[in-house]
Amino acid sequence: LKMCISSIYKVLAFSFGSVLVVLILLRATPVEIEHHLEMGRKLLAAGQLAEALSHYHSAVEGDSKNYLTYYKRAAVFLAMGKSKSALPDLSQAIQLKPDFLAARLQRGNILLKQGNTEEAREDFLAVLNRSPDHEEAHDQLHKADDLDLLQEEAHEAHHRGDYFTAVQVLEKVIELSPWDPESRELRAECYIRLGDPRKAIMDLTPATRLRADNRAAFLKLSQLHYSLGNHHDSLSQVRECLKLDQDDKECFVHYKQVKKLSKQLDSAEELILEQRYQEAIEKCESVMRTEPNVACYTNKAKERICFCLSAEEAVDICSEAHQREPQNIHILRDRAEAYILQQEYEKAVEDYQEAREFDQENQELREGLERAQKLLKQSRKRDYYKILGVSRSANKQEIIKAYRKLAQQWHPDNFQSEADKKEAEKKFIDIASAKEVLTNPEMRQKFDSGDDPLDPENQQGGGGGREWPFGFNPFEGGNFHFKFHQH
Repeated sequence: LKMCISSIYKVLAFSFGSVLVVLILLRATPVEIEHHLEMGRKLLAAGQLAEALSHYHSAVEGDSKNYLTYYKRAAVFLAMGKSKSALPDLSQAIQLKPDFLAARLQRGNILLKQGNTEEAREDFLAVLNRSPDHEEAHDQLHKADDLDLLQEEAHEAHHRGDYFTAVQVLEKVIELSPWDPESRELRAECYIRLGDPRKAIMDLTPATRLRADNRAAFLKLSQLHYSLGNHHDSLSQVRECLKLDQDDKECFVHYKQVKKLSKQLDSAEELILEQRYQEAIEKCESVMRTEPNVACYTNKAKERICFCLSAEEAVDICSEAHQREPQNIHILRDRAEAYILQQEYEKAVEDYQEAREFDQENQELREGLERAQKLLKQSRKRDYYKILGVSRSANKQEIIKAYRKLAQQWHPDNFQSEADKKEAEKKFIDIASAKEVLTNPEMRQKFDSGDDPLDPENQQGGGGGREWPFGFNPFEGGNFHFKFHQH
């Protein structure tokens, strides 16, 4: 038994000794620590912050009792904009060396920027206690006092509903404490009360990073983006909330609504790109059912329905959408195109001109206006669609059918008097010209863009004196024959 106990002691002694040897071997030597500090200093000076931080991490691990290593690592964190990470290092440096005034001052400055005036004041007073003439500590102490007064004034203005004054005061508060989430959140609330959600978003966005778990700010951001019609941004922000807590009830309920609406809107756009207009209209109608209370989604849905509908229906829907959003250039563009299909060129020009008042640089609007103006000018000369009595969307078969009916009606042989024959001949020429242009894809495209391919002014070499287009004479041969019965 004694031999067994002796053996156990020997094993334990050997094991303990081995651990000590390993610990001693792992511990960095003073030379290695100095190397890490020097490399950190050089990399920091060169602006290579991540690499510098890595060396300072090694220096702190190698010597956890050296207050300077903590202070220098804090400097890197501050250079990287990570003030929250710098605070523990500064506090550790102060704990190891309570009279380290530089660390005291730096920590006080961070606390002041975070809006924590009470703790910041303690640090500035500690500096002044050891160095009464320290100018920066005096200045910062005065700023802490000013900040206290301003914070109180801002909260009072907010409490009495004077949001405009609260915003003005909070401007000064945030200038002194830019890392204070509470002041930014308060100003965001004031902006919401004043009806300026976009400025509220600008305050809440940094506020989400200034708190460790700011689900409330992420949810509010998502709701604000949603109210403005920015459904993708809304979805992104509410997802950030759920990353922090997937069981957050408020965020999850809002997430389901935004996700459903966003999917419907994206699906509608895909269907429009595929020219599946009826399905796109149905999807837009689903959008209005999903969110009937936020006007921008109803307006967006009606705008896209306007784009998908036939000319007559589109004018009505676009006009309704225009009343909701008078400055929406897409609605004005779509209604202008609908007017063009209805051959109401003056109204199309008016819509394009109105749209351009809101966006002078938009090339699509400029080209649309030029085309509408050409079509208006053209309609005052000869409009081949009107001559045949067909719509601008008529196909070739419809055009030929209309031509045959009119050609038979207005053939000069149908008329007795010389005056009637001349009138009929003129009509017949126009009918034949319309058929010639509208059944030729290249000529029709040119006409639809605002140029008359049979207008001598648009042909090289001037008029040329040719009476029939491209040598076609409707009274001689050609590809169409009439039989008329004399009564």
